Amino acid sequence: MQHLDLQVIDAALEWANAGEPIWLCSVLATFGSSPREPGSMLVAKADGTHVGSLSGGCIEEDFLGRIAEGHFDDALSVVRYGEGADESPQVSLPCGGILDVLVERLTPDAATLTHLEVLHATLLGQRSLVRRIDLESGRKRFVEAGENGPRVERDGQIIQLRVGPALRLIIAGISPVSRFCAEFARTLGFEVIVCDPREEARRDFQVEGIEVQSVLPSLFIGAGATHAATAIVALTHDPRIDDLAMIEAVRTPAFYIGVMGSKRTSEKRAERLKRSGGLDDDAISRIQMPIGLNLDSKTPAEIALAVVADVLRVRRGKSRHEL
Repeated sequence: MQHLDLQVIDAALEWANAGEPIWLCSVLATFGSSPREPGSMLVAKADGTHVGSLSGGCIEEDFLGRIAEGHFDDALSVVRYGEGADESPQVSLPCGGILDVLVERLTPDAATLTHLEVLHATLLGQRSLVRRIDLESGRKRFVEAGENGPRVERDGQIIQLRVGPALRLIIAGISPVSRFCAEFARTLGFEVIVCDPREEARRDFQVEGIEVQSVLPSLFIGAGATHAATAIVALTHDPRIDDLAMIEAVRTPAFYIGVMGSKRTSEKRAERLKRSGGLDDDAISRIQMPIGLNLDSKTPAEIALAVVADVLRVRRGKSRHEL
């Protein structure tokens, strides 16, 4: 399944190359209940054709109607939807939510095409970039930044939008926890890949929309399957799968690496990884073990919830004491 942001930019490039003006919209902030998170994108043409989503329906209809009426002619504008919105009071979000949206009107010139090409390459690449937009001057540029952190930051007239490859979760080995972890992550928009060489384990693993690889996780990870937006988790309690996966994982740019086990089991694993795997202290420190948030989890579903929540914590750039 293609990354939704990539679908948006694919359409933007196609329309701009055809000589059509386009409107590229990004969710800047949400207050209260909102169906889409900050950073979500939509692109539209004057005839109402669009790709992507800002709210799941209600805002899109109003926005496209206003484009048809000649609104949003400025190169950059910020519009608020929901309670307290002056321009469109008839549109409300569930539970009184509020949505701030950046609207960029892009003319099909060389500068626009170059900017969209860089966006496209970033979404297909290995690392994220930040689009830095100055609302006052209209200047836009790409800057390098740390891989993890919020998708949107705003400081007065400066907006920073993080863009990059789709979040990917590689699950090393099939177990009851793996199934729930895959389902939770897929629901959150991750590309999920499960690796297990055991035919009987794969036969019993049926989760819609999940890619299953019949190889050792360590071989898949070592073959270049990761980028900086990848999380790798080992969830079998089998050292033949989990330990080998960790040895390969620490050699990748993955933003999260974790392996399931108690504190005592984790201490023994660390000793094995140093002795047999040749990992040094820096490599060991990259591995979250025990994995996941400390939610006093008991069932496979609770453990999976703690794992996925911890992955999101790291991706958002939050330390554990901030939770």
